[in-house]
Amino acid sequence: CSLNSSRQPRCHDYERSALLQFKQSFIIHKTSNGCDPKVESWKLVDGERCDCCSWDGVECDEETNHVIGLHLENSCLYGSLNSNSTLFHLLHSSLGNLPYLKKLDIFYCNFTGQIPYSFSNLSKLVHLDLSFNYFSFHSPSISSFSWVGNLTKLKALGLAGLNLNGEIPSWLMNLSQLSLVNLGSNQLTGPIPSSLANLSQLEVIYFWNNQLSGQIPFEIYSLSSLSELVLSSNQLQGSIPSNVSQLKSLQVLELHSNNLVGLVEMREFFQLKKLTILTLSFNSLTLVTEFSINHSNLYFGVLGLASCNLTSFPSFLDNQDLLLFLDLSSNNIQGKIPSWMCSISANSLDYLNLSHNLLTGFENDICLTQWTKIRTLDLRSNRLHGSLPLPPSSTSSYLISYNNLVGELPVELCSLSSLETLDLSFNNLSGRLPHCLGNMSDSLSLLDLRRNNFNGNIPSAWRSGCKLRMISISYNQLQGQVPRSLAKCSSLELIDFGNNHILDRFPSWLGNLKDLRILILRSNGFYDVLEKPKTKGFSNLRIIDLSHNSFTGKLPSMYFEMWDAMKVINSSHMTYMGDSMQPSWYYVFTYYGQYDYSMILYNKGLELEYRKIPDILTAIDFSYNKFEGEITDMIGNLQGLYLLNLSNNLLNGHIPSSLQNLKAIECLDLSRNMLSGNIPPELTKLTSLSSFNVSYNQLEGPIPRGNQFNTFERNQYEGNWGLCGAPLEKKCEESPPEPPNFVEDDDTGIEFKLEWMIVLMGFGIGFIIGVGVGHKVTSKKQNWFIKSFGKEERTRQRGKNRRNRN
Repeated sequence: CSLNSSRQPRCHDYERSALLQFKQSFIIHKTSNGCDPKVESWKLVDGERCDCCSWDGVECDEETNHVIGLHLENSCLYGSLNSNSTLFHLLHSSLGNLPYLKKLDIFYCNFTGQIPYSFSNLSKLVHLDLSFNYFSFHSPSISSFSWVGNLTKLKALGLAGLNLNGEIPSWLMNLSQLSLVNLGSNQLTGPIPSSLANLSQLEVIYFWNNQLSGQIPFEIYSLSSLSELVLSSNQLQGSIPSNVSQLKSLQVLELHSNNLVGLVEMREFFQLKKLTILTLSFNSLTLVTEFSINHSNLYFGVLGLASCNLTSFPSFLDNQDLLLFLDLSSNNIQGKIPSWMCSISANSLDYLNLSHNLLTGFENDICLTQWTKIRTLDLRSNRLHGSLPLPPSSTSSYLISYNNLVGELPVELCSLSSLETLDLSFNNLSGRLPHCLGNMSDSLSLLDLRRNNFNGNIPSAWRSGCKLRMISISYNQLQGQVPRSLAKCSSLELIDFGNNHILDRFPSWLGNLKDLRILILRSNGFYDVLEKPKTKGFSNLRIIDLSHNSFTGKLPSMYFEMWDAMKVINSSHMTYMGDSMQPSWYYVFTYYGQYDYSMILYNKGLELEYRKIPDILTAIDFSYNKFEGEITDMIGNLQGLYLLNLSNNLLNGHIPSSLQNLKAIECLDLSRNMLSGNIPPELTKLTSLSSFNVSYNQLEGPIPRGNQFNTFERNQYEGNWGLCGAPLEKKCEESPPEPPNFVEDDDTGIEFKLEWMIVLMGFGIGFIIGVGVGHKVTSKKQNWFIKSFGKEERTRQRGKNRRNRN
């Protein structure tokens, strides 16, 4: 770049050149959420921008003008960090280019590859943060970072989110000047070493979200400078000792989601005059909140006391005027919410969770409206009765499901222009849905009105720019047609209109919703053939339930060809379908903001309720319709399917051998059709198959044996008078008797439901059926399955489904 002689650049030429080469070795990806493309300011242009010390993320020494710090956290960079990178021309002291570097921040940079051993030469480093990248390791053990123990000038170390295993390393104790250590969100095991207390300058300890066990070392409470102690989401045991009150500098204490036990006196924390963040939730603690100490001079910002065996609202909350976040969920607080509670932190409270208690109502009818800044209000799973209370206009997430609310939805609900998540499910609300609900689509993302008594038509005024991602209105008495205006909601991922009185043809136009993954139209009055769509659609569809309708014609082979998402077996890291509620983070380790999608898959009296929906789950349920003709070979292309239910139709022809390609299939039900021929022996290759039913068809020949087929019982084959071999009593050399007159029953009786359950008890554990039905095979998987897949099972009688409240 050209410069006036009177204006010389501060930084050194070789350092500027090396930084520019480093920038060119990576991709800048601005679409990453919230990232800051700092290196875009690294340019050769006239003026001060030639001074690399003025570039974003670059820190220089005021006297020498040498680069001493690179702060590239969350800077939209993608690529491999390796020894050939020009960064190591900056970092490698033997090259003499930059032996002065003291600070290196590259967390949340999406870097891949291996961490070069050259890092061990950064002897002057005082700040090193490599957290939340995608490095690869010969061994993912934290012991592979032993070279960090030689960086004896380090004051801050961040190795969070790198998927490291092993125990907290002994080399950490070499860093005598360390004031901050962040090893959170790894897979570290074992105890927290008491020798940690030898690092006398420690101010911040972040060990959150690991698998650490044992007791919290008594010695840690001797660290007089400790200001932040974050040990949440581990497996720590024992009690919280009273000498926690010795930590006079403590501002943040997060111990939630562990296995801590015992009585905890709240007055001990009130001796910590700087404490602003305290989370004790989800342990086995009993919190004693009544005490006489003067607590008016301690103000919390974040307070998590969920599952602390509280039976009433703690009286000390009456003086809390600065709370942003308050979680009192999963306690035994009963009765009405007192008036004084409604005025605490009225101008600051942003998140309030009172769910899973025994609350019945409010002493003050305008209670909720007093929290003028609140954005997330969670009142789920209580005993609230009466009409729906309106939240403040600032509310973005309003959750009040699983209560006893009655009456109609007030039209004033539509005026809540900030509302993004609205969950009124599992109540006794009734009447017509306000037409103005469609006007909320500019902000509303999640709408859950399941299991109420709503009637009339579905609101049809969904507007352009609609932001809906999920709409669930199942188990009501809604009628009419699927509103065409939903086509304007291009972000829809889940549509659940099941168990209503909708009368319509199949809404093929929904195929234009490119993000649609779940479509449930079960138990309505849908009719006619599934017409071929005008354009290719439903490419991301993973779950479709059209059962218990009146569809006719052949199985829709053209749709099977379009459903690309069902053609792939996705065995990568499992996540759950859902959305982030605002606010999602109050403090980097206190996360309460995920709203999980949920649904029900219903199969012959067995109802599988998914409180969380794994994003790898795929299912097709066309049962209880009037589909006819043969089962198309194209279904065999849907290799990612976990569940296929075509039972109770009018299908004929042979069972296609192409079903052997369904490598992930666990539930296959072809019962109560008119299928003929043999059961293809190739199906024994389906080693994941845990539920198989071909009963009441016209099949013949020997039943295949081997693998999973050795576990199936005769109930799954009965009603096929030509079948022979185990598990049936009939030997294959015998002539088949004349079949009796068989009149198909459109509705499976109680006897068949019981038999179905008995059959399920013999199956292996699988992804679909899983927990309760598999306990005879193994009991060790039950808790894991509930935690992993968030699924519950229960049998229900058909007809109007009423729920059981605990």
